[in-house]
Amino acid sequence: MHIGIDVGGTNTDAVLMDGTRTLTGIKHSTTADVTTGIIEAIEGLRSDHPFDGADIESVMIGTTHFINALVQAKRLAPTAALRLGLPATRALPPLVDWPQNLSEAIQAQVYLAHGGYEFDGRPISPLDPDELREHARDMAAHGIRSVAVSSVFSPVNHDLEVEAARIISEELGDDVAISLSHEIGRIGLLERENATIINAALRELASEIVDGLAAAVRKQGIEAPIYLSQNDGTLMDEEYVRRYPVATFASGPTNSMRGAALTSGLDTCAVVDVGGTTADIGLLINGFPRETANEVKVAGIRTNFRMPDVLSIGIGGGSIVDVETAEVGPESVGYRLTEEALVFGGSTLTATDIAVASGAASIGDPSKVAHLDPAFVQRVLNRIAERVAEAVDRMRTSPDPIPVVVVGGGSILLPDTLPLFGQVTRPENYAVANAIGASIAQVGGEIDKVYAFSAGEREAKIAEVRAEAVDLAVAAGAKPSTVSIIDFDEVPIPYLPGNATRIRAKAVGDLEMGA
Repeated sequence: MHIGIDVGGTNTDAVLMDGTRTLTGIKHSTTADVTTGIIEAIEGLRSDHPFDGADIESVMIGTTHFINALVQAKRLAPTAALRLGLPATRALPPLVDWPQNLSEAIQAQVYLAHGGYEFDGRPISPLDPDELREHARDMAAHGIRSVAVSSVFSPVNHDLEVEAARIISEELGDDVAISLSHEIGRIGLLERENATIINAALRELASEIVDGLAAAVRKQGIEAPIYLSQNDGTLMDEEYVRRYPVATFASGPTNSMRGAALTSGLDTCAVVDVGGTTADIGLLINGFPRETANEVKVAGIRTNFRMPDVLSIGIGGGSIVDVETAEVGPESVGYRLTEEALVFGGSTLTATDIAVASGAASIGDPSKVAHLDPAFVQRVLNRIAERVAEAVDRMRTSPDPIPVVVVGGGSILLPDTLPLFGQVTRPENYAVANAIGASIAQVGGEIDKVYAFSAGEREAKIAEVRAEAVDLAVAAGAKPSTVSIIDFDEVPIPYLPGNATRIRAKAVGDLEMGA
């Protein structure tokens, strides 16, 4: 057996799984410190379906800890951004487009140094060790505890980033965490650099959170390995999370979509996940979320790491309803739903109250909403259905019919038939699909680089890239016999000389339990 947990802004969902079969699932209000909610969720599973700690082979968690810390600009480490690229790249220094409050929150220090490569591996300038040591001494003087190293075209050749990290580490000691951009982002310099700086700022918190999650699980007598889910629907172990906390940012919507695929039996469909605060809409392609092709802004910062293409609208179970216009959201009572909603004795009209008044849900005290006009209730429900249908229509890439799967506790707000799309699928255990998605997550490896092909080299190079992606998945803990390439892109770049081609390969396999 294994446990899947997904921490949302309103609820913490947990499931006990036997393979792909759900034994039991529960919802528990998310607590302010998040970790307490996880402990109580595991205790709830044990009450519903008793188990011994030794029965659990693994625990998979999707968490909002890190994205919340960034959005709130709290608990971030003093961070230095070191870019290798002089004499180029002076015009747009690191953090040039960051919101001021976040720059101040990480006590940012910016450094430019010589180094970097052209797209085809030709050096821009040699690395200067003395220059780097001088920068390191200045970092120490400013109390820097985490360093983000980025280099021009490091996804093509990353040896200068590695060497710069070695020199910085010699000067600052092993207590300073160093993040390298070629391990985190994709080709674009500014976006990759931004993602690396965010990762560096979260490194200290990552260790604290991982230790807290591990303690919470161990307190339940469970000694099984703990994994956290990534943005792309795959898993990472505790050590990986300590190094790359930024990879968890979009795990919530991803888990919901993966859970929808399993519970509905559909691997290509539109998924609407209605939670307590938002409704997240995305597309599943071959069982995995479609990744966005655009830059992704996180807390106002441009990045380019792997993120699912998700459209979020402010509709959820905790959304506040305007009694004059019948509009819903985007404001939400969030995890205070059980205190502020009318059916729980509060004074705020929420979407949950509307669901209870319509008879779609039976929670709280229905008499508290008996005064609501049935025509008004129906207007609100119709408006919710219209907005969700519009959002799904915006996400699809062709006018062809596409199945729509609705999941999440808030999906009781949606009708069985959606405008434009007809009958929707509401699978078994839909309310905890996100936790199911976390529990079935696989292990992956991805390559995203620019190559310059010579005549006759193309096939060999593509085979090499595919093999490298498979090796990365196996190294991450995938069972070798289950690994396959699920996504492959080959895009010529005509504005660069030398037959430049961007190749991206993604391999995924099942987690090898006990490996």
